[in-house]
Amino acid sequence: MIVVPCYNEEEVLSSTIEALSDELDRLMEDELVSRRSCLLFVDDGSRDSTWQLLEQHARSNRLVTAVKLARNAGHQNALLCGLQRAGERGADCVISIDADLQDDIRVIRSFITLYRDGCDIVYGVREDRESDSWFKRTSAVGFYRVMARLGVKLEHNHADCRLLSRRALEHLKQFREVNLFLRGLIPLLGLPAARVYYSRKPRTAGTSKYPLGRMLSLAFEGVTSFTAKPIRFVTGAGFVLFVCSLLAGLYTVISKWSGTAVSGWTSLMLSLWFIGGVQLLAVGLIGEYVGKIYSEVKQRPRYLIEKELDTASEMPLSVPASRLTDAGIS
Repeated sequence: MIVVPCYNEEEVLSSTIEALSDELDRLMEDELVSRRSCLLFVDDGSRDSTWQLLEQHARSNRLVTAVKLARNAGHQNALLCGLQRAGERGADCVISIDADLQDDIRVIRSFITLYRDGCDIVYGVREDRESDSWFKRTSAVGFYRVMARLGVKLEHNHADCRLLSRRALEHLKQFREVNLFLRGLIPLLGLPAARVYYSRKPRTAGTSKYPLGRMLSLAFEGVTSFTAKPIRFVTGAGFVLFVCSLLAGLYTVISKWSGTAVSGWTSLMLSLWFIGGVQLLAVGLIGEYVGKIYSEVKQRPRYLIEKELDTASEMPLSVPASRLTDAGIS
C-alpha cells in the first residue's frame, strides 16, 4: 500500500492520484508488486473539497481507498493512521509519500527493489537542498546538528518518504506515545535499512502545510520527545549562575569592607532581568516536559476515523509470493 496523508490538497490531489496510479500500474506490469496493491489517502480533517475529490476518484479508480479523520490530528498522526490501517490489512510493505509529490515517485521502484533484497526500512533522502530558501536550508542543517549533539539519531535530509516492511510496522505498534515524531521513532526500530537519494521537486500547486511556526513546533516536538538533555542543560546553567552569584556576593562584601562600594542601579537591573529571564525559560522548559507527561498519562486516542472508503482490494501493496521466495523474504 502507498499511504498519502492529505490536508487541504484539493489543488494537487487529482494530479497526484493520476501520477501514483500510473506508477503503481507500471509496478504491477513489471510484477514488482501484487495486482491487489492500492493507494490509501488519509484526509486529516481537510476544510476544502479534498474528501469529495477522494470519493469521486474512488468510484472511478479501483486503486484508490481513503480514510477521513474526524478532526485535524496533525500530519504525523494522519500518517500513523495510514500505516496502522495498512498493517491491519496485512500489507507486506507500506510506502509513505506526501500528497504534493515534491518527493520523486520514481524512488518507489528503488524502494521495492531494496525491500526484496532484505531491507525492512528504506529512507528517501534528499540529495541537496538547492530548492530551499537560505533560511530553510540553514535552519534544517542547524536542526540536524542540534539533534545529533543531543544524542537523537535522525536520517539527515529525510522527511516522511520511506518504505516500511510488515515487520517494521509490527515493531512500530509497540511505541504508544501520544507525542509523535516518526522521523525519530523509525531509526529506533533497529531493523536493516537502506537509503535512496533523490532530488526534491518544487510544489506545483497549493501551499506548504509546514510554515515556519509548524516547522519550529515539529522541531521542538522532536527534541523534547527524545531527550532530557535540555533539562540537564538548565540544571547546569543554574549551577553556573549559583557560582556566579557566590562570587558576586563575595565581591560585594569585600567592597563594603574596603569602603569602595558604589550603588549601581544599572548593574542591579541587568542582573535582575537576566536572572528573571533565565528562571522563566527554565520554568517554561520544565513545563513543556510536564505537559508531555500529562498528555501521555491521559492516553487519549491519537486520531479518530469518521469515514472510510474501501473500493479497492483488501490486500494492499504486496510483493508476489513467488518473488518473495526468490528474494529470500518471507
